[in-house]
Amino acid sequence: MEKPTERASIPDAARDTRTTATPTSDPFPALPPLDPGGPGGPAGTGRGAGSSFGSAPGPARLWNRNFRYFFVARTVALFGDGMIPVALTAGLLGAGRPASSVGFALAAWMGPLAVFVLFGGVLADRFTPRRMMIIADALRLIGASVLAVTFATGNPPLWAVYVLSSVAGVGAALFQPGVASTVPRVSTDVQRANAVLRVAEALMTMAGPAFAGALVGLASAGAVYAANAATFAVSGVCLFLMRLAPAPHDDTARGTFAAELVGGWREFRARSWLWGVIAVWTVYGFAVLGPMLPLTAVLVTEAHGSGAYGMLMAVNGAGSVVGGLLALRLRPSHPLAAGAVALPLVAVSLLVLALGMPVPVLAAGQLLAGGSAAFWLVMWSTTVQTHVPPEALNRLHAYDVAGSLLMVAAGRALAGPVAEAVGAPELLVAAAVVNLGVVAVLLAVRPIRQLKRIGLA
Repeated sequence: MEKPTERASIPDAARDTRTTATPTSDPFPALPPLDPGGPGGPAGTGRGAGSSFGSAPGPARLWNRNFRYFFVARTVALFGDGMIPVALTAGLLGAGRPASSVGFALAAWMGPLAVFVLFGGVLADRFTPRRMMIIADALRLIGASVLAVTFATGNPPLWAVYVLSSVAGVGAALFQPGVASTVPRVSTDVQRANAVLRVAEALMTMAGPAFAGALVGLASAGAVYAANAATFAVSGVCLFLMRLAPAPHDDTARGTFAAELVGGWREFRARSWLWGVIAVWTVYGFAVLGPMLPLTAVLVTEAHGSGAYGMLMAVNGAGSVVGGLLALRLRPSHPLAAGAVALPLVAVSLLVLALGMPVPVLAAGQLLAGGSAAFWLVMWSTTVQTHVPPEALNRLHAYDVAGSLLMVAAGRALAGPVAEAVGAPELLVAAAVVNLGVVAVLLAVRPIRQLKRIGLA
């Protein structure tokens, strides 16, 4: 996460975007804006005359044409992603695979994402985020389609599941860097846009697992992957239909690939609050987020069945809705500190799972965990998108994702073997202790604790 030495400007919604044009070499050309000068155009980066910075946010500024397409693209893709843990758990355990295979399969997705996302950030700067996101959706459509066929036609070998999960991870690595820079280009109220997207993600987190649990019972894990493939197709079409005018920095002369990668690292190092949070988050990802998903999936599925696990993930999504709605209303002056204060509630879900509590208590833990995590993520995303210059945002967001997720992949891969060695309850208690320690560090580090919100972001 980043530091307050350089601040990105909020896109100027009032400027005319009619004069901009997309190079004809773009295989996915942006269509001309429908509403010149309206809120959908990312035309400016300054806060001069005509800028909407400092004005009161309103529904018209948020729900413009570009944001609607972006919202639909993200929502349907997240709906499909919400099905995957249920599909993997039911498919692999149902085929007699060991519980550790679930963690390895999830790590096979997250590992390539963490490794290749740095390259995705540079590519997004070179070829525009929108173009790379469309390519990424096409790649993930292919991977999900093949997984659908392999699960539908029999018992796929583990290596095939791992490889195809890795393909999905590479696609996510190409997609993810462009998300951060696209939000400020489709909305002038960045925090509100992030909060709405987080609420939608939460709703899809509820709907996706519930739908997957029902679909696994009626059909198979292959049917779930087929539905997942369809969501990537819808996402790609929506992104293609967005009418984004190029930002001024899109035509900036670029150095070599390696030089841009190094330049992104220099920008990253220059922001102590950014690399400080990411450094702390590597520990959090390895010790808390890594073990959380596979252990929850395995323990709940083995004790209460796939339906109960899907229901708990839906409750987690309901908590995320609450957290997102709070982020819509609250605009704390120190967003990272406010987000960190909410994170101790994640430890509650870990402890009740470790104690083997009944499903209603597990659901209460998931509700608290979902709400606190969603509130933190809105505060974090908004901070990154408003404090980092637009020309560096894709690459810095890539470092953010890489640093945050690389250790999560390791934690997921090791969760099964470590739980088998020391016991799953003991591992969950240790994760809860680390969770509280990470919160203490976030609040103790001055650049993180004292970072202020920019305007109405």
